[in-house]
Amino acid sequence: MNNQQVQLSKQSHLSRKVVRIWRERTIEFLLFLAALSSVVATVAIILILVSESLSFFKQVSVLEFLTDTQWTPLFGDAHYGILPLVSGTLVTSTVALFVAIPLGTIAAIYLSEFAPYRLREIVKPGLELLSGIPTVVYGYFALLFVTPLLQKVFPSLPGFNMLSAGLVMGIMIVPFISSISEDAMRAVPVELREGSYAMGATRIQTAWKVVYPAAISGISAAYILGASRAVGETMIVAIAAGLQPNLTWNPTEQAATITAYIVQVSLGDLPHGSLEYQTIFAAGLTLVLMTLVLNIVGHFLAKRYREIY
Repeated sequence: MNNQQVQLSKQSHLSRKVVRIWRERTIEFLLFLAALSSVVATVAIILILVSESLSFFKQVSVLEFLTDTQWTPLFGDAHYGILPLVSGTLVTSTVALFVAIPLGTIAAIYLSEFAPYRLREIVKPGLELLSGIPTVVYGYFALLFVTPLLQKVFPSLPGFNMLSAGLVMGIMIVPFISSISEDAMRAVPVELREGSYAMGATRIQTAWKVVYPAAISGISAAYILGASRAVGETMIVAIAAGLQPNLTWNPTEQAATITAYIVQVSLGDLPHGSLEYQTIFAAGLTLVLMTLVLNIVGHFLAKRYREIY
């Protein structure tokens, strides 16, 4: 090979290297933009909520907003206490989580540690189909099936109530929790399971005392996702729980949630910029803060649980 061929080979190699470097940088830049877009969207949402809420709080004091026990911004005798909407949101979400967390965790443990491969490949997609059902269908299922069923047990149960809405919300959230938790548990190294079996532990002891703590980070993320999904649910609570703001912690009564109120006002004919219209931004900011608190609590609980185990 003469000097000219060697030089051409070096130039070709250098050209391929430059192309590869620019291609990697381009991909890296696109991935950065994809990650940045979520941050920008989050910041934009918060800025809109805060700016609109500031206009609301110029006319309504924060103390009244947080302590008044009535929420009647659309009435002549207007009251702007967020507590009735917060109570409705928390009660329905709590009922849903009492259903979804145990069922989702049990399903995840079974699919991860006990189910045969073929059965898992059938059951898991079947579970995930539940998350594809429109929430309005869940809402009418709660109103027309679950509520009459509950009324046979509790004859005094009203047609609109938070109990049936929360139960159906829990069923809807089960696929979120079970799927993410199962993925987290399957990611646990097999060496931990083998070490547990070598110490004489049974499969259920290994699943509960070894695999579950080792996957707690992913499982806690599933729980937080499920809680956020419950807090932000709209159609089920709007259809089955009612739209009447009611400060109560009794799930057998009807009440409105923050999301249901936002939908109710957004679909109305209130003029943009009015105090009544700005209430949806104050309510939305409250919902965002509630979700933020859930994520912070979940983060510290998961961190603490990892330190213990």
